[in-house]
Amino acid sequence: MLKEVTSKLRDTAILLKANALLLLLTLSLFTAGAYAAESLPVVSSMPWWGWALSLFVTCFFLGIVAVPSGVGGGVLFVPIVGGFFPFHLDFVRGAGLLVALASALAAGPSLLRGGLADLRLALPLAVLASASSIAGAMVGLAIPANVVQIALGGTILGIVTLMAMAKKSEFPEVAAPDKLSLALSMNGIFHDAAQNKKIAWQVHRTPIGLMLFIGIGFLAGLFGMGAGWANVPVLNLLMGAPLKVSAGTSSFILTLVDSSAAWIYLNKGAVLAIIAVPSVIGMMLGALIGARLLHVLKASVVRKMVISLLLFAGLRALLKGLGIWV
Repeated sequence: MLKEVTSKLRDTAILLKANALLLLLTLSLFTAGAYAAESLPVVSSMPWWGWALSLFVTCFFLGIVAVPSGVGGGVLFVPIVGGFFPFHLDFVRGAGLLVALASALAAGPSLLRGGLADLRLALPLAVLASASSIAGAMVGLAIPANVVQIALGGTILGIVTLMAMAKKSEFPEVAAPDKLSLALSMNGIFHDAAQNKKIAWQVHRTPIGLMLFIGIGFLAGLFGMGAGWANVPVLNLLMGAPLKVSAGTSSFILTLVDSSAAWIYLNKGAVLAIIAVPSVIGMMLGALIGARLLHVLKASVVRKMVISLLLFAGLRALLKGLGIWV
């Protein structure tokens, strides 16, 4: 008992230190971004802190909606901020990766400790997705912004269709695992608190899943948004992992995929602190409230709101890329 308490205290101390370092880094980046913003030519009547405050408020509400609806913050951030804020899309995508990365990192340790994220399931998929996300980031920064806007609009509309048609399966039936999943030990047991029992799981169709994750990683790097919208359906509906394990493992995969692509945007100078810092802080604070509302609100209601929001944002991005709605 004493050993368990000591271990928890040590974990808490480590988390507190990490949060303190993150706070100091955030403040320093924000200060640097403020000085940089003040030195830029004036292109808007709104002061620099006005845009930062607007981003914070917008991302705060996006974070509240993202958790109950089951979508990543980056999926909402990129099309909405890219469509309705006067920032170049490259900077929005760079910040979007950090938004998705921050929310995934916050949830990752508890998911691993609770058995809802599985390393053996995540690592092979994450390695391929990380490599392809680097390629996606390089391609995304090399092509014109209007082309990316058009592709982003089409992808968002595809996400809307996927979310509207996808059916959730709590515990898919996997008659027998394939040879590759057996070789990689993609199986496990997790404790389902709702049923208060341990549930064994295994996966199949692993080669197809690996190929799909290459494409998912490429899109994550190309558009600068977390790919949780695609991770969960592939893990759950295709490979047969339980829904809770799929969601938890998806969050862990995002920490590897988004961090790989984020380095490309950082190296190219496509990450501005004045955009990224208020967005990350607002999204994480909103997610805390969203997690509480998850126990009160019906996820189906919030999900319909998100589908409507993404439909509007996707059309906006598509028409902006085509030059119809500037």
